[in-house]
Order: sequence, then C-alpha cells, then structure tokens
Amino acid sequence: MQFTKEELRELLNGEKPLQLAGLDLSKAVLSRAELSKADLSEANLSGAFLDDARLRYTNLIKANLDGANLSGANLHGANLENADLSDTDLNEADLSGANLANANLSYAKLTEANLSGTILKETKYNPFTQWPQGFDPIAAGAILVK
Repeated sequence: MQFTKEELRELLNGEKPLQLAGLDLSKAVLSRAELSKADLSEANLSGAFLDDARLRYTNLIKANLDGANLSGANLHGANLENADLSDTDLNEADLSGANLANANLSYAKLTEANLSGTILKETKYNPFTQWPQGFDPIAAGAILVK
C-alpha cells in the first residue's frame, strides 16, 4: 500500500519515536525528514528519497533500501544490520557508529561517506560498490562477492 502525501505527513507528525516497522514506504519522498530513533525495521524503503534525512539511532534492521537515495543523510548510530542497501546512494552520508553487519552494499555509492566507527562485519559488497577514497572494506570486515 502506498501512502499519499497527506498520509505521509500525518505519519511523520506522529508521536516520537515513530513506530514505522514493516510499513511499505517504497518510493516515498522523505527528503530532510526527522526520523531519528524511529523504528523502521523490516520497512520497505526501496526507491525512497531520504536525502539529507535525519536517521540518527534509527532501527533499520532488515529494512529494504534497495535503490534509495540517502545522500547527505545522517545515519549516526543507526542499526542497519541485515538491511538491503544495494544500489543505494549514500554519498556524503554520515554512517559514523552505524551497524551495517550482514548488510548488502552491492552497487552502493559511498563516496565521501563518513564511515568512522561503522560496523561492517560480514557486510556484502561487489566490485561496483564505490567506497570513500583510501577506505579498505576488507580490513573493515566486509566481504567481496562476485
């Protein structure tokens, strides 16, 4: 089920922290949204526009973010364990202290992302994943899949 702009606005203005687990928010326009500490576990955010969104300490465990735009988003301390971040734009995103263990970063764009203290244990990526210059994903615990 897709949400209308009015329904999305009402959802985002709900009681904090937002409880949005398992919702279908695919292709939703959430640019610059305040979603810090929200529960978006298992949510479908494929193709969503989350550029410059605030997602600090957000629960995104097993979320589908395939093809989402998270450029410039603040994901400090977010939990993205087992999330699908394939083909996601994370350019200039703040992923400091975020947990991306077992996540899928195939085809993701992480150029100029802040990966300071990011947990990448067994995170999958492919040769087309774009990392920040000088960053060694294997040393950080990520696994190259071909």
